[in-house]
Amino acid sequence: MNNAPTNAPPHPAPPPGRARLSYVLDPPVTAELREGVAQLWADVVNAGGAVGFVPPVTAADTAPELRKHLIGMAEGTTRLLVGTDERARPVATAFFSLNTHRLMRHWVWLGTVMVHPERQGGGAGRELLAAAATAAAIDPGITGIRLTCRGGMGLERFYAACGYREVGRVPGAIRLGDGEFRDDITMWLPLG
Repeated sequence: MNNAPTNAPPHPAPPPGRARLSYVLDPPVTAELREGVAQLWADVVNAGGAVGFVPPVTAADTAPELRKHLIGMAEGTTRLLVGTDERARPVATAFFSLNTHRLMRHWVWLGTVMVHPERQGGGAGRELLAAAATAAAIDPGITGIRLTCRGGMGLERFYAACGYREVGRVPGAIRLGDGEFRDDITMWLPLG
């Protein structure tokens, strides 16, 4: 993969009156970006999103996990795809984790896939995943994208509608609280 900006293909169209997001792969990490992504993460979790936390959370709660991603970016093992709105505010993200195992460098993990609640339901999620596939395919050596999602939320149906297929499931692997467990579902998108 290279550092070129990535624009999503023209599908689907944004709702009337709402501009398409602008996507950038590996944006400069500024204080505004860090604060914006930490707040986005908190907003998504608090709206019920399955991105590693259980509500309620604040941007201060998500900041340590974001810091881990940013360290990976500095080390060259993680890449960020960020979608910004017309005010240059981060409203969609996906992090690529590159494999370090020599037998698995031909595919990437996709994680912390988020779309701001205000943008959900209008095609922004599909647009983000299309932009992620385009970004991953820039490197001809990458032949697939793997991700996991939390069961019980219908996320696997959303990812399937975007071309991913379920390739594994670990029952009850995610613990949300006392007596509340969800399946950990692995999805795969072949590229090329």
